[in-house]
Amino acid sequence: MKLLKFLPSFVCIAVFSLLLPLQQVRADDPVPTDVRAQFFKLCDLAAAKVSDENSKGPFFIDSYGVRALCVAYDMTGNTNYLNACREWSLRMVRYQDQMIPRGAYYMHYNRKPGEKTNDWYAADSSSIGMAVLATAVRCHPPEQKLFIKSAKKFANLVIKNYVKPSGGVSDGLWHRSSDAWWCSSGLFGSFMFNLYANTGDKHYLKTALGITDWLNHWDLTKDQPFPLSQQGPAMIMYVMENYSAGWPYITQDDNRKQAAMAKVAWCFDWINEQQQKPLADRQWQPTVGWGMKFGGLPFHQYVFSRYLADEKYAAGDAELQRLAPIAFADDPSQLTQLPFFMLMSYAERLDPGDIYRSK
Repeated sequence: MKLLKFLPSFVCIAVFSLLLPLQQVRADDPVPTDVRAQFFKLCDLAAAKVSDENSKGPFFIDSYGVRALCVAYDMTGNTNYLNACREWSLRMVRYQDQMIPRGAYYMHYNRKPGEKTNDWYAADSSSIGMAVLATAVRCHPPEQKLFIKSAKKFANLVIKNYVKPSGGVSDGLWHRSSDAWWCSSGLFGSFMFNLYANTGDKHYLKTALGITDWLNHWDLTKDQPFPLSQQGPAMIMYVMENYSAGWPYITQDDNRKQAAMAKVAWCFDWINEQQQKPLADRQWQPTVGWGMKFGGLPFHQYVFSRYLADEKYAAGDAELQRLAPIAFADDPSQLTQLPFFMLMSYAERLDPGDIYRSK
C-alpha cells in the first residue's frame, strides 16, 4: 500500500499509528533464521577492519559498522566488539585533536590532520560522531567523558559555523556550495538528536528540531547538488536518518509531526517503488556507488515498524534476503559499503532501538 496516495486523510489522522507498542507491530514478524548468523559473521569481519589502523577507506563507512558492533556487544557481552569500537573511537579523537578547524573529524580522505586546505564535510563527520557517541554509551569514565567531549567539540563547530538561519546545514568546507544541503542536514540532525539524548542539553534538541523543520519543507526532487536522480537510495537513507533518530521528539509538536509524516510517507513510497524492482532492473546497482546504500534502507523500515502499523518488517526482510547473496559472495572479508550499511539494518532487526541507546 502506498502511503502517499492517502496523504490528505493521512495528515488529518496523523496520530493513527504513532507510538504503537512494539509488541503489536512485531507479533507476527519472527526474525528470519539466517539473519542472526549473517549479522554476527559480518560483525566479526567489521571488528577486524575497524581495529586495523592501516585499514583503508573513508571513516564514515566504518562508522556504520562501529554502531552495529555496539549493538552486537549489547546482545552478547563479547568484549571483542566493544574493544574494536573503543580503538576506532580513540583513533578518531586523536585525529580530531590535530584537525583544522578545531573540532572537525578526520574523514580519512580530503583534508588531513594539520592541513588548512582541501574540503572537509560536516555530513560524513556527523556519521563519525554518531559512532563515537554510540561507543561512549558503552564505556566507563574516563573514556566515556572523552568521547562525549569529542562529540560536543564537533557539534559546537558545526552549530557555530554551518547551521543556517533557515535551520538547514551546509556541508562544512565544501568547494561546491556553502548553502544548506540535504545530506549534511539529515546527518547532522540525526547526530544532534543522539547528542541531546546523551547529554540532555536542550540547545542540541532545538538545533535538531530546526533541521527537521527545514527538511520537512525541502523538495527532495528539486535541481540541487547531487540530486535524487543521481543519488537515489543515498539521499533517502541519509535524509531518513534524521527522522529515524528524532521521531520521539518530532512527534511532540502536532504541526511538526504532520509535516514530518508527509515527508516520511514520501520517502517510504519511494523505497517501496524501488524494492518492487528486481535488483538487475534498478537504476542504482547495489554492487557499486550510491546503490550500496540500499543496504541501509531496511534499517529505516525496521525503525518505523515500531511506530507505523504496516508491513515494513516484511519488506525490510525481503530486501535483506535479496542483498545477502551479494554481501556474502566469494570473499566477504573484502567489506564494501553494502555490508556495512546492511549491518545497521541487521542490528535494528535483531535488537530494535538499541542503535539509539543513550546513557
